[in-house]
Order: sequence, then C-alpha cells, then structure tokens
Amino acid sequence: MLVLKSNEANFKDEFSKLVNRSDMDMDSVMPVVQSIILDIKKRGDEALKEQILKFDKWEVKDNLAITEDEMKNSYDNLSDELKHTLKLAYDRIGNYHKKQLEKTWLSFDENGSALGQKITPIDKAGLYIPGGKAAYPSSLLMNAIPAIVAGVKDITVCTPAINGNVNELLLAGMYMLGIKKAYKVGGASAIGAMAYGTKSIKKVDVITGPGNIFVATAKKLVFGDVNIDMIAGPSEIGVIADDSANAYHIAVDLLSQAEHDELASSFLITHSEEFANKVKDKIYKVLPTLERKEIASKSIENKGAIIISKDLNESITLMNELAVEHLELALDNAYEVLPFIKHAGAIFLGHFTPEAIGDYLAGPNHTLPTGGSARFFSPLGVDNFIKKSSIIAMNKKTLSNLGNDCMLFAQTEGLGAHKKSIEVRVKE
Repeated sequence: MLVLKSNEANFKDEFSKLVNRSDMDMDSVMPVVQSIILDIKKRGDEALKEQILKFDKWEVKDNLAITEDEMKNSYDNLSDELKHTLKLAYDRIGNYHKKQLEKTWLSFDENGSALGQKITPIDKAGLYIPGGKAAYPSSLLMNAIPAIVAGVKDITVCTPAINGNVNELLLAGMYMLGIKKAYKVGGASAIGAMAYGTKSIKKVDVITGPGNIFVATAKKLVFGDVNIDMIAGPSEIGVIADDSANAYHIAVDLLSQAEHDELASSFLITHSEEFANKVKDKIYKVLPTLERKEIASKSIENKGAIIISKDLNESITLMNELAVEHLELALDNAYEVLPFIKHAGAIFLGHFTPEAIGDYLAGPNHTLPTGGSARFFSPLGVDNFIKKSSIIAMNKKTLSNLGNDCMLFAQTEGLGAHKKSIEVRVKE
C-alpha cells in the first residue's frame, strides 16, 4: 500500500496521481458502446436479445420483462427479518428525501407583477441497477425512492440477469417499491434501450444509477437526448483521522471500499505517523480474512494510499483536493472540522459513523459523485427527478417601469423585434 509523507520531495507528483484518479479510458470502449446504441436504435428488441446473448451469455426465449408475480413471489419468500430490514431502509431513505422536496413559489412586487418557479416531476424515469460482480438491492432503493418522493409516475428498472435470473432480494425490493416495469437487460444495452426506446422498453426522460465503464460511457453518449444523474466511476473512501480514532476500525472502513472493485480507491490522511503505521498493519491482518480478499488486495495495492500530513489543517486541504465520494471524519472534533470540508459526496462524522451505514439505511443517498467530481456533482436526490419552470407575470405598470432598459438591451444586441415587442405595449 502506498504511503506518502507531505514533506517528501516527490509528494506533489505522487499526490497529483491520486487527484487525477478519475481518468476512465472511455476512448477504448467508445466504439463498442456506440455500435450497441446504434444497433438498438435501428433494431430495438431484436438487437437487445442478441446483445444479451453476446455479453451476458444467456438466450432470451420469451420477453425481457420481469413479471409482478416474480417480484411478489420473491418478496413472499423473504424472511420476516429481511422484510423488516427492507422496510426500515425504505422508511429512513424516504424520510430523508422528503426533506429535499421543493415547492412551487410566486413572489409579487408592489405593482402586482409576479415572478416564481414551478416544480414539476419528470414524467418517466429509468433506473439502472448493476448486477455483475455483485447485485445491489440497496441501489434500487436509493434510485427509486427519490423518484417516488419527487412524484414520478412512470418508473422503468433495468438490471442484468445471470442465466436469465435476477437476484431475489432485488426482485423483492421491486415489489415493495411498487415497480411495474422492470427488464432483464444490463450494461450499455440497458442505457440505450431506456434512452431511445424499443417495442418492449419505452423511452424515458432521465436515467440514473451506477455501473461499469460501459454503462458510464453509454450515459455520456445519450446525455442530451435524455438527462442523466452523473458519470460515476469506481467507489472510493477518504478518511481524515488522528490518534483519537481506532486503527482497527479505520482499517476495516478502508477495506469496505476496496472489496467493491479492483479499481476502488481508499485513502487515509493523518498527521500521526504512528497511527498511520497502526492502520497499515491492521489492513494486512484483516485482508486475508475477507471473502473478497483478492479484489480488496488489488484495490489496496494499486489504488490505496496513506498520507501523513504535517497537521490537521493540511489533512483537510489535501482531502478537499481529492474530493472523495465518501469522507469519514474520524475525529473527536468532527463537527468543528465540518465547515472546512468543501468537496465530498457524503460526509460521515465521528467514530461511530462508518461509511457502510450510509450504503444501506442511514437515509441519505448512496449514489454519489466519484473520481473528484464531488467538486461539481451532488448526490442523487429528488432534484434529479424534477424539473423547474420559471414563472413571469408582468402588468402594464411594471412593464412600463422596466421597458426602456429592456429596449436598450435589445437595441444594443441588434434585435429589433425584441425591442418592438416591448415598445408596442409600453406605448399603447
């Protein structure tokens, strides 16, 4: 695992590699993804079935749809304990996202003219739920619930199937959420189908959800024809810690991201070299005990880093530059540090808030910006499933008061009809 000290001569060069970790080689997969999408636009379901056979290695013998009976049977077969867990997550995630709801508003001036904003749910949302190396029912909740809270009435779910079968817990989650449209389609094929529509899968207005480089590239290509949430890469965690933290806890937290993917990134920044060494030692003791130890080992060796800073202020500065997806502040004074954090997808405060609690049922969304994009992207939320319309209502007095200045603007830009549209009203 890489260990860097901020006072070393080569630190800036090595640290810049971590900052620029988001470089996804989309150019290498772009031709494949473009051909997949073009084929779907031309041949629809026929292309989808051929792509499923080619990439997912199973033959679609009937249709692509997941039936409501499949969903219900999976839910009915769940243990009471799992049903309780799903319901707990549903309630907590729902309650959090209800607080994000915006309202239509109007503001009137002294003349009675009005300005405002109208909030309208998106008509049709498409949710992509991964199902490759692991199935993520939690991602279904995180994508569907804000759409439901926003008021979206038409929700489509696409997820890859293994030998034609979908994860049972994912199916149960669909039933609990009331999903009516779900399809056994994965990868770039799913994005293309939802973006442009086929006989089976209707076109949507916005596509959300995480995925591999093929999914990310497809979302980038269809953006503009539909809206998307973000271009997300491999998962990542950053931890700012000092001697008040438990080294074993932090080691496990770093590994909790490493086990996702060989390309996942795990960063610890601390101004205590002794603590850094303790964490590194614990990481290598825990690694052999993990079920996904091969994946986690590659991630830690190739994408993990421990950075030893000169003080807490420098730790904060460096972490802001990394702009990580998940940020743990494993400090006694975490609330005091919080105002100085500028860039992070989700922030976890204190010694008893591991990142994993946010993955499942804390409440906030776990679909988060990665690769430093927390500088300009926000977590998935209700805003991704609404659109805003401006409202303008003038009367004669207000238009007269503003008219001369507006006409001057129009004249300066050489737009005579713009000027005249004001003038004919003001001079009546």
